[in-house]
Amino acid sequence: MVAAAIRTVFAQPNAATVRSQLAAIAAMLGRQFPPVEQMLLDAADDVTAFADFPYQHWKKVWSTNPLKRLNREIKRRSDVVGVFPSPDALARLAGAVLAEHHDEWQVSDRRYLSEGSMAQLAAPPENLAEPLAATALAAS
Repeated sequence: MVAAAIRTVFAQPNAATVRSQLAAIAAMLGRQFPPVEQMLLDAADDVTAFADFPYQHWKKVWSTNPLKRLNREIKRRSDVVGVFPSPDALARLAGAVLAEHHDEWQVSDRRYLSEGSMAQLAAPPENLAEPLAATALAAS
């Protein structure tokens, strides 16, 4: 029940409702489990960090699939070698796998996060532009 209630935080359509849903769930769970309420409120910034990204990134930000895939590839290649002569040899293999994946992501047509969606991170937020314009008009 607790996990299902917390999952509703991630099903919200925008950042404001994500944060308000977390507060509502914390209050609801706090009636029965006061330590859980405090834990959720203490971790609110970490739990809702994904909401600071554009909506299109949300599922990719909270997914660990790419990391699992990369770890599986490192394990597969290290299993082929079997025994490493030193820890440095293992580090070199892992570094080579990481460099290979980095190169693939740089030139691949199938990027995990597209250039267009990444450009949204550098763009100023739309809701911030309106108050700035109003302030400029008031000052003149």
